[in-house]
Amino acid sequence: MPATTHPEFNDRTEALEVARAFPDSIRGKTIIVTGVNPLGIGMTTADAFASQFPAHLIITGRTPSKLQESIDALKAKFLNVDYRLLPMDLSKQQSVRAGAAEVLSWSDVPTVDIVVNSAGMGLLPERQFSEDGIELTFATNHIGHFLFTNLIMPKLIKAAQHNPKGATRVVNVSSGSPNWAGIRWSDISFDKRNADLPEEEQPSYELHKMWGITDAESLSYTPLEAYNQSKVANVLFGIGLTKKLYEKYGILGFAVHPGVIRTELDRNAKPEMRKAIEKQLERGVYKFKTLGAGSSTSLVAALDPKLGVGEPKDGKENYGAYLANCQITNTAKPRAVSSAEAEKLWELSEELVKEKFTC
Repeated sequence: MPATTHPEFNDRTEALEVARAFPDSIRGKTIIVTGVNPLGIGMTTADAFASQFPAHLIITGRTPSKLQESIDALKAKFLNVDYRLLPMDLSKQQSVRAGAAEVLSWSDVPTVDIVVNSAGMGLLPERQFSEDGIELTFATNHIGHFLFTNLIMPKLIKAAQHNPKGATRVVNVSSGSPNWAGIRWSDISFDKRNADLPEEEQPSYELHKMWGITDAESLSYTPLEAYNQSKVANVLFGIGLTKKLYEKYGILGFAVHPGVIRTELDRNAKPEMRKAIEKQLERGVYKFKTLGAGSSTSLVAALDPKLGVGEPKDGKENYGAYLANCQITNTAKPRAVSSAEAEKLWELSEELVKEKFTC
């Protein structure tokens, strides 16, 4: 049964503490962190990895100036690391393909040991589509990461040939969404009214009311459900990776809930939604973590050698594939950790990127 090395790690554990606990899993490795900017958990994730001196630390983001600012800050603390900037817009498949091609072109970076897919966006007030015709939140949070990870897979596979089985990993930063949501297979793009969906695909109306959305039944698109769907996809993608890659290559996929952190994620939210979130915080429904604590579970998922292939537990599949507060959690809805759902998502994702990946 999967477990963790440090059961004492919790919601207050900082990423730097986790990195110091597993230095040998970092030193000399090549690590990629997506979505790095000075004000987000991508930055504290990268900072924790840099503290134990990987050979190469590659950080990606949409804005080159923010990437440079991040690398300057990392260099000021940890000099003996080869830092690489990789400008990439995950919402645009052409940009993702260019970014992956650049990684593959680096002859002095022959392998990639760890990928932390930390980039994310959400809570767009109105439905938007990517230039590839995909709902924008899903395109950015899932499809971009799915495409990028699969395109650089040759270097992950090469790393796995030299690493202990299970040490080469892909970590997807999800959220608490898998605890109450799933994929709306009959309406991925939010064309139908929520009340007209099959019952199991309808959103949690009670949750929507907590977030200031009182008429979700009559709506098609809601910012919260678009975000929820993309974050469930992060978990299912990790499960799909493990199913396809672990036995053959020894590569593991995980997903993590970082907790509630003050970042720029809610910059797009409507005022009524922000007000509802603040009320929940005042009532103690949520509490904020520091940025470092928000990235600590990503470090556990990336580094802890005790983590392994998810197994059934309490009637749920893939126990161990989803972590929160630095520990394995069994709180996700069955649909969010289902192997069948993961396979279905993999097939849909291949359709949306117009490419099949035979790992």
